[in-house]
Amino acid sequence: MKLTNTLLATAALTVATGSAHAESHMANDMTLVSWGGAYQASQQKAYVEPYQEMNSDVNIVWDESSNEAVAKLRAMNEADNITWDLVDVVAADAIRLCDEGLAMEIDFNEMLADGDDGSKAEDDFGDMLVSDCYIPQIVYSTTFGYRTDMVPEGADAPSEICDVFDLETYPGKRSLEKRPINNMEWALLCDGVAKEDVYDVLATPEGQDQALAKLGTIKDDVIWWSAGADTPQLLADGEVFMGSTYNGRLFSVIEEQDQPVAMMWDAQVFDLDGWIIPTGLPEDRLARVMDFVKFATDTQRLADQAKYISYGPARASSAPLVGQHAELGIEMGPHMPTDPANAGNTFLYNYEFWADYRDDIDAKFQSWLAQ
Repeated sequence: MKLTNTLLATAALTVATGSAHAESHMANDMTLVSWGGAYQASQQKAYVEPYQEMNSDVNIVWDESSNEAVAKLRAMNEADNITWDLVDVVAADAIRLCDEGLAMEIDFNEMLADGDDGSKAEDDFGDMLVSDCYIPQIVYSTTFGYRTDMVPEGADAPSEICDVFDLETYPGKRSLEKRPINNMEWALLCDGVAKEDVYDVLATPEGQDQALAKLGTIKDDVIWWSAGADTPQLLADGEVFMGSTYNGRLFSVIEEQDQPVAMMWDAQVFDLDGWIIPTGLPEDRLARVMDFVKFATDTQRLADQAKYISYGPARASSAPLVGQHAELGIEMGPHMPTDPANAGNTFLYNYEFWADYRDDIDAKFQSWLAQ
C-alpha cells in the first residue's frame, strides 16, 4: 500500500525544520512497542530519554508485545482502532505487515536523517532495507549460551551447534524458543542438510517432518521459552545446561550479572530488529512518530544503543562510533555478533521464506509440540 498524499504531506511536515507550526500538529502521547528486557532498556536510554530531554511535554509509554505484533495489528486494523504508534519487529514480521497493508511504506531518504558521513539514508542502511515499510535499528543474533560449571568432567566445552543435539556427551536440559524459526534450521543442519539447501528442504512437507523428527530426539529434555528473558533466567538458576536466546541477553547475563555462562557462537542466526509504523494513524500521531523516528534512527543514536547492548547498529556510518559500554567500560566491538571472531560460521536467516511459510509451519510446529 503506497503512502497516500495526506500521509506524505504529514510526514513532510514532521521532518521539516522543527517549526512551531509543525510542533503544534504533533500529538504529545506516543505508545512504543518492543520486547522488554535489556533490549528495550537500551532503546529507552539511547532514544527515548534524549528525545524527551528535547521534548519535555511528550509522554512516551512502552508496550512489551512485539512477539504478538502481527496478530495484534491485524486485530486492531479489523476493529479500526490502532492504539500503537511505533512497533519494533523482526524483519520477517515487517515483510508480512507490509504485504498485508498494516505497515506504512517509508520514503527513506525523505523521512530519515542523512548519515553523519553525508550519505543518504538509503545508502547508509544499504542491504538492511529488506522491506519498503521497515526501518532497521540493529543486527542481532539468536545463539546459545551454556553453563560453564555444568560441562561434564572430561568433555570439552560445547562449541558447535550440533552439540545441542548430543545428549550423550552433554546431558541436561536445553531451552529452545517455542516457535519453528531457527529450531527447524538448526535441526536440518544437524541432520546432514547442507547450509545452502536448508530452505529448499524446509519448503517441503518431507523436510519439515525431517526437522521435527530431529528436534524430537531432544524434545523430552527441552524447556520451551516465549520471552527473551526466559533462557537467561533458566541459565542463571542452573535449570538448563544450554539454551538459545538473543546474544544481547546473554551478554547481560555474562558481563553484567557475572554468571558462569559462556557464548556458543556457532551457527548463530543473524536477524534485524527495527521499526514499522502502523497504517491508519491520525495525522497528529503520525507527525509525532515521524519526528521521533528521524531522531532515533540517526547515526549517533544507533551507535549510542550499542553502549547498552551488544547489537550491531544497522547504519554503516554508526559502526565507527561504537565504543565502550556506558556502565561497564568494556569495549563493545568484540561482543557484537558481527565481530569477525564471532562470525566464523553464521547462518543467514531467510526473511522472505518465513514471511511466506510462517503461518503454515507455525501450525504444524504447535501441533507437534502438543503431541
